[in-house]
This record gives sequence, C-alpha cells and structure tokens, in this order.
Amino acid sequence: MINCYCLKKELYDSKDRHSSSSSTGVSPQCGLITPSFGVKSNGSMPMCPAPVRPVPRAHPKDEDSLVQMAEHYPAGTRTPMCGHCNKVIRGPFLVAMGKSWHKEEFNCVHCCTSLADIGFVEEQGRVYCEHCYEDFFAPTCSRCQAKILGEVINALKQTWHVHCFLCASCQQPIRNNTFHLEDGEPYCEQDFYRLFGTGCHGCEFPIEAGDKFLEALGYPWHDTCFVCTVCSTTLEGQTFFSKKDKPLCKKHAHTLKI
Repeated sequence: MINCYCLKKELYDSKDRHSSSSSTGVSPQCGLITPSFGVKSNGSMPMCPAPVRPVPRAHPKDEDSLVQMAEHYPAGTRTPMCGHCNKVIRGPFLVAMGKSWHKEEFNCVHCCTSLADIGFVEEQGRVYCEHCYEDFFAPTCSRCQAKILGEVINALKQTWHVHCFLCASCQQPIRNNTFHLEDGEPYCEQDFYRLFGTGCHGCEFPIEAGDKFLEALGYPWHDTCFVCTVCSTTLEGQTFFSKKDKPLCKKHAHTLKI
C-alpha cells in the first residue's frame, strides 16, 4: 500500500541542555584576579605559638600543580644578579622563575616565610608560600571543597579540580570538552547522545542541538537525510509517498519493489 503525506520542518530544541567549559565565558586558566588583603593586629603578642597548619597539596590526580621548588646552586665562577635586590650574588644562590636569588631574600611576599627549601607558587610575578596562596588566591573545588593548587576547570559558574569534574555516566574527566546537562548532571557528548539523544532514521547519527530536523513516518530525520529512497531527491517541504516506511518522491512512488 502506498501512502501520501505532506511535511513540516522543525528546529531541534535540546531544552538548553547543551553547554561547555567555554560557555561560562571564563577560560580555564590557573591565573586569578589578585584580591586586596591585609593583616589586622591589635598590637599584642600571642600568648602561645599558632598551631602548625598542614601543608596544602594539589589534588592527588592533578598533574599540572602550581607548586614549584627553587633550585640550589653552589658558589662558583658565575656571579648572577639577585632578582630581589638586584645586586651581585657572591656565594651559593637559588634559581627560581628564571631568576637568581640570595637565599635569604627569596621569601613569601605576604608572610615573609623563607621559600628556599619549601614549595612556592608564583602569582602575577610575585611568590607566595603555599599557605598564603591557598588563603588568598586558590579557588575552592565545587565537588570536594578542597583548595585547587593545580589546573582549574571553570564550568557551571563554579570551579573544579580536573579530576572532580566528571561525566555522570562514564566518570571520566570532561576537561575542556563539550558537555551537556541532564537533570543538573554533566555528561560528555558521546554519553549524552547515547543515553538521551535522538537519532536520525536516515543516517543513524544523533540530531544535535541546533540541527534542523523533520518528523515523518513516525521517525525523526535530519532535513538533509529525508530524501527519496530511489533518486535521493530532497523531500523537504514536498508532498511525498511511502512504501513500508521508505520515503519516495511522486515520480518513483510506484517503481520501488519491496
């Protein structure tokens, strides 16, 4: 039996589920805006030393930690210039951030702790101990609530460790790739279309957000995939015929043998 139809074209709406790390308008860089801060004091000395704070650490799976260590060099024939006082260094010295330093002058710019033998973080050309960087600069991960001392992922108006921003299905890091939201959960592009996407009946590839598509013969089609089965003439906006769910133009409506 041959049926005749008329067709309307629509624009696929993904219900605003399409998103990406770039859609937040913030590039996923580690550099942050420097806040203003100061130290308040009432002029009195503490009665007892402050408790020792644990050293901040980058997420155990993050490879690109911001924490660096200065290199120690012995005295020699080389007499470099100190990056702090701009004077010649005679004796052992440190090398960090591409500059040389007197050991006693390579300190945190906020608390003045010596950075000669501990980790430091560079922020806008200045050096901070890990504690001060954590207090004043490091963002908080939305998932684990720990401070981020490595690469930062900016997504959904929040900040994340790379290995904390995961696809809800495959549990792999999404990083800076395109992702989609479903019930508030992020999904990588492949899993989203596998679980929630609509497939084109013609090419069997997913109909993505923004694609033009047609509803015909009880199936969705890309507008470019809905063509005559015999001559591949587009049937968009045309009267068409079908035979066992095969779309046909008027010319070939009675020629296909199935």
